[in-house]
This record gives sequence, structure tokens and C-alpha cells, in this order.
Amino acid sequence: MEDTANPATAPNLPEFSVSELSNLLKRTVEDRFALVRVRGELSGVKRHSSGHLYFALKDADAVLDGVAWRGVASKLKFRPEDGLEVVAVGRLTTYPGRSKYQIVVEALEPAGAGALMALLEERKRKLTAEGLFSPERKKVLPFLPDVIGVVTSPTGAVIRDILHRLADRFPRHVLVWPVAVQGEGAAEQVATAIRGFNAIRPGGRVPRPDLLIVARGGGSLEDLWAFNEEIVVRAAAESRIPLISAVGHETDTTLIDFASDRRAPTPTAAAEMAVPVRAELLDRVEEYGSRGRQGARRLVAERETRLDGLARGLRHPRTLIEPAEQRLDDLGERLPRALLGLTAERRRDLAEAAGGLRPNVLLSEIRQKSERLTQVTQRLAPAALRRLDNAAQRLTAPGQLLESLSYQRVLSRGYAVVRRAGELTTKAASVGAGDVLDIEFADGRVAAIATSEAPALKRRAKARSDDTPPEQGSLI
Repeated sequence: MEDTANPATAPNLPEFSVSELSNLLKRTVEDRFALVRVRGELSGVKRHSSGHLYFALKDADAVLDGVAWRGVASKLKFRPEDGLEVVAVGRLTTYPGRSKYQIVVEALEPAGAGALMALLEERKRKLTAEGLFSPERKKVLPFLPDVIGVVTSPTGAVIRDILHRLADRFPRHVLVWPVAVQGEGAAEQVATAIRGFNAIRPGGRVPRPDLLIVARGGGSLEDLWAFNEEIVVRAAAESRIPLISAVGHETDTTLIDFASDRRAPTPTAAAEMAVPVRAELLDRVEEYGSRGRQGARRLVAERETRLDGLARGLRHPRTLIEPAEQRLDDLGERLPRALLGLTAERRRDLAEAAGGLRPNVLLSEIRQKSERLTQVTQRLAPAALRRLDNAAQRLTAPGQLLESLSYQRVLSRGYAVVRRAGELTTKAASVGAGDVLDIEFADGRVAAIATSEAPALKRRAKARSDDTPPEQGSLI
């Protein structure tokens, strides 16, 4: 019996080249799986510079490579990310260059709203942990901005609603940065617009906005997904210009709402938050002006009433001046008489003083003073000499006393000073036989040599010799 399992025994099998076999497999797979719907988890999502999207669909047991060409990838309503469960619709094909099969996606959508909500909650927790939603980051909106920047689609009803509402309330200068508000690239455009408005320098040709409004009409979660992207949330949080988010309707919530400085339920409400009502401001100013004028009139009236009350308690100024005028008249009448009396009194004093200033009296007093001066001068010289003699005696007396007590005066009375080896010697016991002595007399010095010791020295020497014990004799 022929063994069909042995390749060497099957010479009638057709022979294929590698390319022929790969193409045959490709046609077979494409014919058999021309349109499939696959559910799986995204992994290894990568967007090529060409715009194509490469990824893998996986479950617990298998992995399927996938690709979405640029035309399909640009129309996706959400941003594919790793870990997101999706449903892909497309056709299976093979890639002969690597002997792999893959799905070419024609449509891609999240696997129900639950998957998007799970991704949204995870992203919200991440950004909250980074502090992007912290209340301390919120900035105060300007009361009346001069320039308002609006980031929205230029063709939708949103921009018309905002402009119309601003015109009704308080017309302002509006700059519109046109962006796509859904689909591929929408998040990048919105983030670029926010950062672009912040990059405008004050004082340039294009005025820098004082307030930003990011707006979009309502839609599904997938339609609003661009405003949940990290790039948009981070741009809103980093904006140095106060920002109002007005995305969707009142019940719609996106992550940009948490990062913005103020959330508006609708784009029209954002315009109302941006500016006050001009007519109301004018009415308020008029009201304040009227109240100010009324208050001023009331204050003046109160001050006048108070002044009248105080004035009634004061006497007439004339009654205060009249006594002073009368006193002035009285003093004016008394002044000439007082001056005449004072002049007469001063004349009497002068006459009395002039009586003591006669020449004879002055000459007599001068002669007396001159005689007194002559007497004092004659007595001054002897007194000065006596004081000098007394002082000289007081100065010479201590010197004479010191001289009488000096040892030279003692030597003149028969005494002498003995020195041994240059030191003063006062006791004979300190001199030994043969010592050279220097003896000073009143009229000079003499050198001498001691020929014997003092008796005291001899007695001490003998006592030392008597105390020496006798030597012990030999017994042999």
C-alpha cells in the first residue's frame, strides 16, 4: 500500500513558489473573511507620520494585528489608546512580506459607553493627582474684558450665539481661532489655539485677549471626546489667560471643565459670564450717581441745620469787640500822662546821679587809690623774697637729712664696709681662712686676706668631728 504521508512518495502534488503560495493564501483569506466584526483590547497603538494607524487587537488567548489607513484614522471620533476595548469592522488580509495576517479596519468604535467612561475616569484620577484640577489654580475672570478670544468651529451655530449674546449685553472686540471640534486632530487644534492666544504679546498688532472661551455644541460622548484629551486639559490648565469652558449642553461634562477657571453650561451662558449687561451698568451708574447727589444734598442740609443751631448759641461779634474798644480808648487817654510822669522821674534820677560826678571828688578819690597802690607795691617785693627763701629752705632740708643718713657719713666716724666675693659681709662667721676681703673706709678701699676662722666656726667644726663614730677594729 502506498504511503501518502511521505512527501517523497507524492510526486504528483503541484509545486508553488513562495510568492504564489502567499498570494493564494491572501486571496483565500480575503474571500473567506471579506467583512468581519472583531471585539478586542487595543495594544501597541502607534500613529505613523503618514497618518496610518497601527495597533493590535488582543484577548486572553490570541493577538490580531490591525491597521487603519489615513482616511479612516482621520475620521475616528475618539483617540485610540492602549487598554481601550473596541469593536473593529473590516476585512482580513495577509502581509506576504512577513507572512502575517491582519485586519484592515474600515470602522473603529469603543465597545460601548462603559469603556469610554472607564477610560475617562482613569484619566480624571490621573490628572487630579497631578493637581491640574486644584481650586487654587483657578483665576478670577476680568469684570469687563477689552478683548475676548473664542476657540470654536467658525461654521457652527456656537460662534453666532456667542457673538449675538455679546452684542446684546456689552459689545467687545472678539478674536476667533477656528478649530475642528471633533474627529481626528481636533484635540491638537484646540490645544494649539489655547497656547497660541497665550503666546500673543501685549501691545502687538494683534491684541492679546483678556479672556478665553472654548466652546462647542452638544453631542454624544464620542463627539465631545476631543475635550477629554490630555493635551487639551493640560493646555487649559497652563493658560495664563482666564478661560471659560462651554462644551456641550448643561448635562455634558468634559475634563476641560475641571481644568478651566469657570465652566458655563452652554456657549450662550459663557458669553453672559464674560461681560456684564451694558444697560444694567448704565442704570447702576445712574442709580449710584442719583444716590450720591441725594446723599450730598442731605449732608449739606444737615450741616446747615447744625451750623444754624451753633450760631444761635453764639453772641454777636459786635458785643465781643465793644468792651475791647472801650478799654483801648481808656488806655489811649492815660498813656500821655504816664509818659510825662515817667520822663520827670527819670530826670530826677539823672540829676541825683550827676551830683556825685564833680571833678574835685573824682580827683581826690584817684589820689587815694594811687597812694594805696604805691604802698602795696613797696610791700610786695620784700614779701616775695621771703616766700622764695622759705621755699628754698624747704627744698634743701630733705637733702641734708638724706646726706646725714648715708653710709658714707657713717664711715667717716670710724666704721668700715667688708665685702667677700663682691657681696656684703656683716658676720665674722661667714668668713673663712684664706678668703679675700674688700674693706671700704671713708677715704678708700683696701684688699685683705683672712688668716684665721672665727671661733664659732672652729666650735662647729670640732662638734662635727666629735660626732663621728670611731672606726671598728679588726678581731683578727
